[in-house]
Amino acid sequence: MSRMILSGARVMTPGTDGEAVSVVIRDGLIESLVAEPGKEGERIDLGGGWLLPGFIDTQVNGGGGVLLNDQPDVDGIAAIAQAHRRFGSTGLLPTFISDDLDRVAAVMDAMDAAIAQGVPGLLGLHIEGPFINVERRGIHKARFMRMLDEDAIALLTRPGKGVRLVTLAPECAPPGAIQALRAAGVIVAAGHSMADYATTRRALDDGLNGFTHLFNAMTPFGSREPGMVGAALEDRASHFGLIVDGHHVHFASLRVALAARGLDGAMLVTDAMPPAGTDMAQFDLQGRTIYVQDGALRSDDGTLAGSDLTMDLALRNSMTMLGLSLAEASALASGNPAAFLGLGGVTGAIRPGLAADLVHLDDAFNVQSVWVKGQRFEYR
Repeated sequence: MSRMILSGARVMTPGTDGEAVSVVIRDGLIESLVAEPGKEGERIDLGGGWLLPGFIDTQVNGGGGVLLNDQPDVDGIAAIAQAHRRFGSTGLLPTFISDDLDRVAAVMDAMDAAIAQGVPGLLGLHIEGPFINVERRGIHKARFMRMLDEDAIALLTRPGKGVRLVTLAPECAPPGAIQALRAAGVIVAAGHSMADYATTRRALDDGLNGFTHLFNAMTPFGSREPGMVGAALEDRASHFGLIVDGHHVHFASLRVALAARGLDGAMLVTDAMPPAGTDMAQFDLQGRTIYVQDGALRSDDGTLAGSDLTMDLALRNSMTMLGLSLAEASALASGNPAAFLGLGGVTGAIRPGLAADLVHLDDAFNVQSVWVKGQRFEYR
């Protein structure tokens, strides 16, 4: 059996702000956290900095020059995972935006194959649309919008590998549809929706798990109509993704959301597109040219089209712009998304028995090394 000992960094263990302990890894799992680990195994001196649980990104459309919708195959999925691994993402859900159902089926097949081949970091697939409201479609193409009918439910609930997350508009799902998805183990998030508070509340009662990019592409909070945002912030059991890039949502609005709901429901997501991790100035998205402008991705008419955000930057932004501690930001980047995906007993924390999914940051919170199930990737 292989054994690895990581020492020399502050370790972000549950309930602490960092401990001076060594992390012992055996066969891809965290074996123990000890002050004196013994001599057996490969010793790695991290030379300072921080050792955090690896980041988990539940919304990743692309990266490294690749868009999942353009390359919905094993190679495309692997390229996206590799691009984001450099920035600390040890777990992710490659995200397929609204398209025809035959292409949804194809990307589901590709994800099954990629997981079977052992592509590092894949936790499953996020299918964002096409069961969304055309009035809140954002950059999604209107011609793909459709109701969630029996054929779509049969496709989405067919057996497969890994986690399956579906973003839909509750008003586009007939009665019983959300329950049917949940009964099959599909995680369901609301987004790109015109649903009011009452409709969203019914969806939550039906088993809705969370909300895709809170504030964006959904009904806002108001004094007489709380909207989807109000329902999300009131509910204590669901989760919501936050794009902390300074373009999608004002930082003050994010701070208010965290104050209202508490940190345990929030997750950092990138909503990343192909430019993430590259110096691309533009790319094609389903026939539309998207431009990188001062860190934002926009079409000709100014519509936001995802981001070029990476999880390490989202973590740093959460500290500098939202006033979170490193421990709090780490929870939003790792533990909370693991809980949302039902993987809290597998990954998302530095605790004996969990997967050795780790990221080493220097004192400026830049990624130095990453471990995925104990496999090391070095980026110094």
